[in-house]
Amino acid sequence: MSLREAEILETARNVLPAGGFGNVAHDVVVARGLAGRVWDVNGKEYVDYLLGSGPMIVGHAHPEVLAVIQDKVTQGTTFFANNEEGIRLAAEIVEAVACADKVRFVSSGSEADAYAMRLARAYTKHDKILKFEGGYHGMSDYGLMSLAPKRLANSYRPIPDSAGIPKSVQDEMLIATYNDLDSVASLIAGHKGEIAAVMAEPFQRLIPPQPGFLEGLREITRANGILLIFDEVVTGFRFAYGGAQEYYGVVPDICTLGKAIGGGFPLAAIAGRDEIMKHFDRGAVAEDEFLMQVGTLSGNPIAAAAGRKTLEILRRPGAYEQIFRIGRALMDGMTESMAAAGVVGRVVGDAPMFDVVFTDREVTEYRGSIGNVEKAKRLNALLRERGVLKGESKYYISMAHTDDDVRWTLDAFEDSIKELTR
Repeated sequence: MSLREAEILETARNVLPAGGFGNVAHDVVVARGLAGRVWDVNGKEYVDYLLGSGPMIVGHAHPEVLAVIQDKVTQGTTFFANNEEGIRLAAEIVEAVACADKVRFVSSGSEADAYAMRLARAYTKHDKILKFEGGYHGMSDYGLMSLAPKRLANSYRPIPDSAGIPKSVQDEMLIATYNDLDSVASLIAGHKGEIAAVMAEPFQRLIPPQPGFLEGLREITRANGILLIFDEVVTGFRFAYGGAQEYYGVVPDICTLGKAIGGGFPLAAIAGRDEIMKHFDRGAVAEDEFLMQVGTLSGNPIAAAAGRKTLEILRRPGAYEQIFRIGRALMDGMTESMAAAGVVGRVVGDAPMFDVVFTDREVTEYRGSIGNVEKAKRLNALLRERGVLKGESKYYISMAHTDDDVRWTLDAFEDSIKELTR
C-alpha cells in the first residue's frame, strides 16, 4: 500500500461511516477508468466488471460521451426547468420501451421505484404491493422488505432489511417466491381488493425467469385488476435496446429505468401507460388523485445528454452482440475452470450480468442463490489481487470489454479457483 493510498483510507475512516460510501466492501480507491478497465490510486490496473454498478455499459470515458458532456456543461449544469436534452431523452425512451407512453425523470433508481409504487397506489386506490423475496427495489422503506432476509422463515411475511423502518410498513407489503406463480396466486386470492401492484425485477438480481413465469404474472395481474411493475433500473437497455420487456416479450403497465439512461450521471425514470402516468399531471386528475413529484436535478441536462449519447451508441449494429459474446465467453470459461478444479458451483445469470454461486442445486429463487457466501467473498478477494474488479454478487458486462479482457479474467479466475481449493 502506498503512502497516498494509506492517507486516503485513513481520511475515509475518519469521515465516513465504516470508511466508505456504503457501496462495495473492499478498500480499492479508484482513480480513473477507460473502456473496460480502471486504475486505483497506486496505478494498479483492473478489468472492471463493477462498471459503477452498471451504468457504464458503453465503457468508462467513452470519447463520444465525454465530447457531448464537455459541450453541454459550458451551457449550464442545471435549471430546474424543462430543457431540450431531457425532453429528447424522454422521447427516445418512449420510442424504445414498449410500456412507455409517458416518462417522469428522477435522480436515482431508488426514487424511481418508490414513485412507481406510489403511482400504482394512486391509480388503483389500493395500498398493498406484492414483491418477491430477494428482489431489490431501492432504498425506500417499502423497497427494503425481504431483500436479503437473515431469518428464512415464512417467505410470505415481510422482513425489514434495515433498522429505522416503521413496523407498519410490513402490513403494506406482500412477499412471494420468485419463479413460483402459485405463491403469487395464493397471495392475490387472500388479499382481493387490497393489492395495487405486483413489482418484479424481470431478471431478479442473477436469476432468470423460468419459461412462462413473466407471462403468468402478466396474465394473473391483468385478470385481477392489478398493475404489473417491472423494475428495469438494471435490465433496461442492457438485455436489449427495449430492455427485459423486449428480451422476454412481456409488457408491464409501469417500468422503472436507471443506470444506462444516465450515461454515468444521476438520472432515472418512471415510465408507463398514459392513463396511469396522468396522475403526475395536476390538470388531468382530481386533486386527491394528483401525485406530487419534484426533484432538484430531475431531467438534468448533463445527465440527459450523456444518456442520449449512450443510447445512440447502443443502437449501433453489433452493440448487443458484443455484450452477449463477451459475457458468454466468460460464463463458459468460468464453468470449465470450476469443473476442471472439481469445485462445486455454477455460473448463474445471463451474458449481460452473472456471477458464480457455490451451490450444487439449480438456482431459481432467492434462497437457492445464496450458496456459500464466505467462499464467494474469498474468490472475489483473490480476483482483486489478480486485477479483476467486481461487486460482491455480480459481473456487469460492457460493450467496451475485449477479448484481451476475457483472457485476463479467465486466467485470473483459473488461478483464483486453484488457490481457493488449496
